[in-house]
Amino acid sequence: MAKSTTTYWNPLIPENDDRWESIDNGLLEQLTLAIDEESGDYTRLTRFKPGADTSAFGAKSHEYPEEILILKGRLFDAAFNRWLETGDYASRPPGEIHGPFKTDVECIVL
Repeated sequence: MAKSTTTYWNPLIPENDDRWESIDNGLLEQLTLAIDEESGDYTRLTRFKPGADTSAFGAKSHEYPEEILILKGRLFDAAFNRWLETGDYASRPPGEIHGPFKTDVECIVL
């Protein structure tokens, strides 16, 4: 099975705010853009609200590769002691430690 598909739409405009799902006590939101229900492979946006801090959850790693692209705002990755700015991209290998994260402005990550 392949990932789900959709025609053009803009998940970033206010009219689509109701499609976002609140996570982590409301400081983060997620929006799945496409998913392969069989494999679990997905494309998702994560929106960090101003002041979001995931330190309570610690650093993370995954058993699968992960790509990220900062679409809006900036995000601090404590594992790399680095602020990620709009346009920053990473392709992480399985097992790479990242986070925790914090932001002082709204940040949207693909």
